[in-house]
Amino acid sequence: MLHTAVSRYHELLRDEDLAESSRVMLDEGLERARLIFGGRRLSPYLRPHFVTEADWARVTGICETVWSAIQKVKDAAVENDALLDELGLTEKERELVAIDPGYREVSPTARLDSFLTDNAYSFVELNGESPAGIAYADAAYDIFSALPVMKRFAEEYSVRPLYGRQYMLDVLLRAHEEYLGRKAERTPQIAIVDLKDVPTTQEFELFREFFESRGHPSVICSPDDLEFTDGRLRFRDFEIDIVYKRLLVNEYLPIIDESPALFDAYKAGAICLVNSFRSKLVHKKAIFAVLTDARHAQLFSEAEREAIRAHVPWTRKVRAEKCDYFGEEVDLLEFILANRDRLVLKPNDDYGGHGIYIGWNTDEIAWNEAMRDALSNGDYLVQERVPTAREVFPALQADGSIEFAEQLVDLDPLLFYGQVRSAFTRLSYTELANVSSGGGMVPTYIIEKRS
Repeated sequence: MLHTAVSRYHELLRDEDLAESSRVMLDEGLERARLIFGGRRLSPYLRPHFVTEADWARVTGICETVWSAIQKVKDAAVENDALLDELGLTEKERELVAIDPGYREVSPTARLDSFLTDNAYSFVELNGESPAGIAYADAAYDIFSALPVMKRFAEEYSVRPLYGRQYMLDVLLRAHEEYLGRKAERTPQIAIVDLKDVPTTQEFELFREFFESRGHPSVICSPDDLEFTDGRLRFRDFEIDIVYKRLLVNEYLPIIDESPALFDAYKAGAICLVNSFRSKLVHKKAIFAVLTDARHAQLFSEAEREAIRAHVPWTRKVRAEKCDYFGEEVDLLEFILANRDRLVLKPNDDYGGHGIYIGWNTDEIAWNEAMRDALSNGDYLVQERVPTAREVFPALQADGSIEFAEQLVDLDPLLFYGQVRSAFTRLSYTELANVSSGGGMVPTYIIEKRS
């Protein structure tokens, strides 16, 4: 059904008037909604991503099962220094994760990056610290749902959007209530905190507008704007109850001594921080190495182990050791050198596609050098290749024309307190589906043929 639906959508775009009116509306909508990332259109495609109701139900169940296993890793790591070593936390990060945020969930909001094909569903990464894109996707839903071509398509197929901003607000309020141990006596005030001049500033504005439309006073600020005095965290004269933390730990640590107010308020228990610094435990890419290592299998239920085996790629820290590869003991470094056609090397703690070596796109000499770099870095992972998803999308060109081009399709379900409630999709011409490295995003619709 999915392939038939996509073909029907593309067939509708053969109507030049329908295609052009849709293109103009999309361009105008993106500009009006400020869906711009780093100075370029965030959704330069004239079709959203479609997932069938049956596939979405399966994706949801798998994500929530794997997330329950991830939560158990957090519970174990808080009490286990050896597990912190496996995850690769630095001394300063350990100091941060040792502080109780006042709520149990390791990452009240998280994103599992994945590939859904006809025959497989596989995760590649987890963003457990500060997943971006929720408000962007909501704004894109408003635009795409109004396109003339989508309205025509919706006459034949039911199309269900997955709005996420309300779930994000619900998460902030739920975490705050758990942090207080009671219902708030007054409407909590929210600060969206990140560095100045980051490319996602437009998304913060979309969130602020939404939060305030729901009655929650909100500000956007950076760590150096904050003051912690008399037991209260403030931005100028605005007293903060909840910090929606978009700031990454590895961006805050270099400036924490010169901008300590956020850390001091958190350590004093004066704010509810979402996600908390404790989310660093599972944001490390080594979380997949822990999940797929048989030495930690006792942490998980049989259903969780089955989901991990089927959907989480085999991952290990790059180091000189003997390790398990699906029941076979291998010399890890020899295995990496001999199997570049099915392996990726990636840093344990980076984003935007930085420092990734894709074995099947690399010759032997470059791969050997990449492994030496990974070893000398001391905090790299090797991960097995997973089946990737590719689809043809109508991509907008600079001259206003439409080119039907094959794209890598990275489906990103969003979890709120461990439950999948929203998603969006990132597209790319290259092997890296990452907006920071030049990709684009489209909203994800759940579809079914109308009877």
